[in-house]
Amino acid sequence: MDHITSKHPADIADQLTQKSSKDRVLSFLLLAGEAKAEVFPYFDSEIQQELILNLGNEATKELFNELAPDDRTLLLTDFPDSIIKEIINLLDQKEREQALNLLGYESDSIARLMTPHYIQAKKDWTVKRVLESIKIYGKKAETLNFVYVVNDKNKLIDDLRIGQLLMAEDSTLIEELMDKNFIAIRTTEKIEESLAIFDKYDREALPIVTEKGILVGIVTFDDLLEQIEQRDTEDMQKFGGMEELDVSYTKTSLSDLVKKRAGWLVVLFLGELLTASAMGHYDDEIAKAVVLALFVPLIISSGGNSGSQAASLIIRAMALKELQLRDWWYVMKKEFVSGLLLGGILGLLGFIRIVIWQEAGIYDYGPYWLWVALSVSTSLLFIVLWGTLSGALIPFLLRKMKLDPAAASAPFVATLVDVTGLIIYFSVSAFFLAGKLL
Repeated sequence: MDHITSKHPADIADQLTQKSSKDRVLSFLLLAGEAKAEVFPYFDSEIQQELILNLGNEATKELFNELAPDDRTLLLTDFPDSIIKEIINLLDQKEREQALNLLGYESDSIARLMTPHYIQAKKDWTVKRVLESIKIYGKKAETLNFVYVVNDKNKLIDDLRIGQLLMAEDSTLIEELMDKNFIAIRTTEKIEESLAIFDKYDREALPIVTEKGILVGIVTFDDLLEQIEQRDTEDMQKFGGMEELDVSYTKTSLSDLVKKRAGWLVVLFLGELLTASAMGHYDDEIAKAVVLALFVPLIISSGGNSGSQAASLIIRAMALKELQLRDWWYVMKKEFVSGLLLGGILGLLGFIRIVIWQEAGIYDYGPYWLWVALSVSTSLLFIVLWGTLSGALIPFLLRKMKLDPAAASAPFVATLVDVTGLIIYFSVSAFFLAGKLL
């Protein structure tokens, strides 16, 4: 073979093309791994498919893992879907993800989760033949609850429950059991949308088909739940004010844990510095009425808590597809009323607390204590309202900017409301106490 391998890959392909099918396969197998990858793209599509069908899984796996990603994508787009399916599932994990991405399967599409390990049959098979096939291939199958019926072009035409086969006579044709009523998911379907399909039809596995209806794999419910769990974990970590962990908490090193958390903490710290600046702006007012400073922690924490609550509710509703971008005004109206009621409740409690403390002699708020109580209660009303509206609106703004709404973390919302809450508090206090304490 030395005289062949010294030639240009295109010339080698031409020479092998002249050989018989059997000799061509043998000669191709004798080429080195890199040489195979260089020569293969120069064959016409018919010979390429012939080689794939005759090389065996290991040789095909080696070949397509060696191919350059762009060459591999170009070749796969010319192949029938049934061959694409076999090749994709032979690739190493990294190469497989890259191939799926280049073929148009987005990272959040259901195609990324599909497995080739399932039982399929033809409509002209007998029940006996299908059961024999299950005995041969069943050990690798993800689930044996369903048998998927395909035509000669590997197009899905029905699925049968294993119970139907077990109750039928061995000589019964599969076609006689078919009702052509089946559920399938397109390869381009989003993972989250696919979960709704699983829930609706209460299935533990569903077939995955191309736009032309070609069966390319199945996805099991447990694999889907694993992805949903991973997504929810990432969202929770983001909502807590940190980057998502690449591995579990117990496997994350101390240095990585610090790196993941430090970035957001620095951002939030810089944001909280604005709170100090806001406090400094009202130095004169605080000096005249030190009693106002007593309620600063109460005021800003109430606003931050209401904002965090609203953000968590909206983000969860978005994740469950209960809310879309177009629903923002509906949410604002609803949260406006909620914010008023919640602020009113806290404001009333704050007012009552000051009255009781003053009348019981627990603390003396001065001769204008009633105005202090009104300042605190009114500030709570407006700050809780502002926090609620801010927490509800931020996820919509992030979604509009094509960002993850989970980035509207509780610390982020709380920091925003802290700064603006102080401005509201001292502005309200200036209104009620002008000419009195201030």
